[in-house]
Amino acid sequence: MPVLSESVRAKSLLRSRLEKPNNYLQSRMPNIKVFSGTSHPELAQKIVDRLGIDLGKVVTKKFSNLETCVEIGESVRGEDVYIVQSGSGEVNDNLMELLIMINACKIASASRVTAVIPCFPYARQDKKDKAGGDSGQAAVATIKNYEWKFRSRAPISAKLVANMLSVAGADHIITMDLHASQIQGFFDIPVDNLYAEPAVLKWIKENITEWRDSIIVSPDAGGAKRVTSIADRLNVDFALIHKERKNANEVASMVLVGFVKDRVAILVDDMADTCGTICLAAEKLMDAGATKVYAILTHGILSGPAISRINNACFEAVVVTNTIPQDEHMKDCPKVRCIDVSMMFAEAVRRTHNGESVSYLFSNVPY
Repeated sequence: MPVLSESVRAKSLLRSRLEKPNNYLQSRMPNIKVFSGTSHPELAQKIVDRLGIDLGKVVTKKFSNLETCVEIGESVRGEDVYIVQSGSGEVNDNLMELLIMINACKIASASRVTAVIPCFPYARQDKKDKAGGDSGQAAVATIKNYEWKFRSRAPISAKLVANMLSVAGADHIITMDLHASQIQGFFDIPVDNLYAEPAVLKWIKENITEWRDSIIVSPDAGGAKRVTSIADRLNVDFALIHKERKNANEVASMVLVGFVKDRVAILVDDMADTCGTICLAAEKLMDAGATKVYAILTHGILSGPAISRINNACFEAVVVTNTIPQDEHMKDCPKVRCIDVSMMFAEAVRRTHNGESVSYLFSNVPY
C-alpha cells in the first residue's frame, strides 16, 4: 500500500474541510446555538456564516396590544446559546425582545446564555446629570416647547439595563465600544467590550491615501483617550475640540486645540445621533485650514436630521460600522460608508465558546 507524503495528506485534509465547512466546524463547535433578534438579522447572518453554522430558529411576534411574544423553535437544553440583538431602531421593543429571548433560553435549560449586543442601549445615560448654576438651582433648557432640567435626580439607565439583563438570565455580555468603559462595572457577570479600533485603522490605511500626513481629532474632550490611541498606532498627531453647550442640544462655542492647517483631519467618535456636533466640528476644522475632513463613528445612529446635515456638510466621507443597520442611511446619503465588524463578533463568539482568550481582538482584525 503506497504511503502518502505529508504534503499530499495535508492537501487532502484541507480539501475535505473546504468541501464540507459546515460539518467540519460543527464538529469543532458542538453544542452551540446562535439566535437573532429582529433589530439586526443581517449582522447575525454574517456571524453564523463566518462560523459555518446555521442560525437558530426563533419566531417573534406581537399580540394586538403590542406585547412581544418569542418562541424558540429548537431545543437548547445543555447548549451554549448566543443571542444577537443591537440597541437600534425601536430600542425599547428590541430590548424587551432580548430580555424575553434570554429568559426563554434560560428556562429551557440552556447551559449558558450570552447576549451579543453590538450597540449597547441607554449607554449615554451612565451617570447623574450635574446640577447647573452656582446657586445649586437647576439650569432650565427649553426644547420643543417644554422645559427639561439638568438636575441630579436623573436616572442611571445603563445600570438599570445591566440589572435587567442579569435578572433575565444572561451569563455573559459581548458588546462593542461602550460609551463609557465603566459600564462594564454595572454588571456582576463577565463583559467583553470589543473595540472597533483595529477595523478603523485598517480602513484608514486602505482608503485615505494621505493618512501619513493626517491628524486625528476628537469632537469633544471625552473622546481624547480613544483619539490618542489611534494617533499613536498611526504615528500621527492628534487634536481635540472643546465644546460648551448653551442648551441641551445646542452647542454655544467650539474651541480647536491643535494645528490642522494643510492636513487631512479625521474626526473619531464612538457614536453620532443627530450629528450636530460632528458637523459643527467639521466646519471648524475647515475654517482652521484642513484640506479634507473625514468622520469615523463606531455606532452611526443617524436619527432625525442627521442625514440632511451630513449631505450639507463638508465631509469627504462619514464612516460607520454595521453594529447598527446602515443600508437605508447609505441609500439616502452617498457620503456614508460602512465597515463590516461581523468577523470580530464571530471570532469573539468562537473564542468564548472554545474557552480561548479574546484579547487578541483588542488590537487585531481577524481574517
